[in-house]
Amino acid sequence: MINSKRIINILGLLIIIEGFFVLFCLPVSLYYGDGDFTALLITAVIMFATGLTAWYLTKDAESSLGKREGFIIVSTVWLLFSLLGSLPFWLSGEVPVFTDAFFETISGFTTTGATILVDIEAMPHGLLLWRSLTQWMGGMGIIVLSLAILPVLGIGGMQLFVAEVPGPTKEKLHPRVMQTAQRLWGIYMLFTGLEAVLLMAGGMSLFDAVCHSFTTMATGGYSTRQASIAHFDSPFIHYVITLFMFIAGTNFILSYFAIHLRFDKIWKNEEFRFYIGLVLFSTLIFSAGLFLTTESSAEESFRLAAFQVVSIITTTGYVTADYLLWIPLLSILIFVLMFFGGSAGSTGGGIKIIRVLLILKNTYLEVKRLIYPNAVIPVKLNDRPVSQQIVGNVLAFVFIYILILVISVVVISSMGYDIDTSFGAAAATLGNIGPGIGLVGPVGDYAHFPDFGKWFLSFLMLLGRLELFTVLVLLAPAFWRK
Repeated sequence: MINSKRIINILGLLIIIEGFFVLFCLPVSLYYGDGDFTALLITAVIMFATGLTAWYLTKDAESSLGKREGFIIVSTVWLLFSLLGSLPFWLSGEVPVFTDAFFETISGFTTTGATILVDIEAMPHGLLLWRSLTQWMGGMGIIVLSLAILPVLGIGGMQLFVAEVPGPTKEKLHPRVMQTAQRLWGIYMLFTGLEAVLLMAGGMSLFDAVCHSFTTMATGGYSTRQASIAHFDSPFIHYVITLFMFIAGTNFILSYFAIHLRFDKIWKNEEFRFYIGLVLFSTLIFSAGLFLTTESSAEESFRLAAFQVVSIITTTGYVTADYLLWIPLLSILIFVLMFFGGSAGSTGGGIKIIRVLLILKNTYLEVKRLIYPNAVIPVKLNDRPVSQQIVGNVLAFVFIYILILVISVVVISSMGYDIDTSFGAAAATLGNIGPGIGLVGPVGDYAHFPDFGKWFLSFLMLLGRLELFTVLVLLAPAFWRK
């Protein structure tokens, strides 16, 4: 039987945490005096009242927590955070339609970066900070954050951790999940702070530097400027953000090893070698293409190429150029790169590098098995055999991912959109990328979608962020049977 009281109890605690993050925006709102203070304050009060009531009424709940409760809590908390997190935009009147406010917020928490805003610079600073904070919280994960700061969640915490951080690997930095969560968030905050300092050194204001650090490390892509990073005409800033996007797209376990100077363990990791090879190879192709077909210098071609390649592969979604104006070959390659995603254990979305690598390895070995039918040739990753169960899970994930993508393209096309926009919107939201192709390209937005379209795309964002199965399992009748 599902422990519903325990679910409500934990959700109440998590909503209280969200309320504290809203409080961080109040001093900024007061400083700039943009008129968003009341909306933020009311939102915080609603969150605290809702969270405390839910927690108090269920404080006697049994502490047991199984896998089913974990799936329900994780899927529900992302929806609740997005619904309540929409209130500042809606109550302030800056985003008067609640559907739009919800779309902007769930796009933030899922680190998609798809926006309905057509004049970002006109938004109050408190709301812009909240917008960036939604991505920063969602980047490392709401549950991972909660496990790091709430000892009470240590009971059954592994069920929550697995449900929010799905995938073919379950690496931890410590035998206890709470210590793993604390170390992951410690690394996350360290890199966020370091990037903010470097961006200020490059000429960004403190506010812009903090907001962009939040959304870079989350691979979210929300900017405080309508032109995204193209607004900042600074090679130094472009290179700094490129570097930290790359770091954010790397498994944070490897970042931990780097901090402790254990570089041998980093280079032995096959996924990292594949990731860095893909980035370098793609950057060289794009650099050559831009240098030969545009008036850009060699350095500018390399910088534009490196930035867009890393931004798309890591699913960050920042832009410094309109890649749809490049030659068709490069635009097509950009679309292909959207499906790779970051590394496992990173804040990047998409299919994930490790799944692509396992599929390539398995495909190669299938050919060898045809030649040597009696040989037992297991798939290996980092010199360790990978079970057929994991390989099967990866193949099922990719099949379902493509199936959902195709269905989504049909649904979006039925709303009257051309095939480029339909593919672009479906791939960009399911992969948590943000900008796509067509009308949702790097200089486009999602404001023109009808309400149904925005709710549908919001569902795709949630599916992509929780990697399909955590959400889809709730739709299976067997899940709810005793």
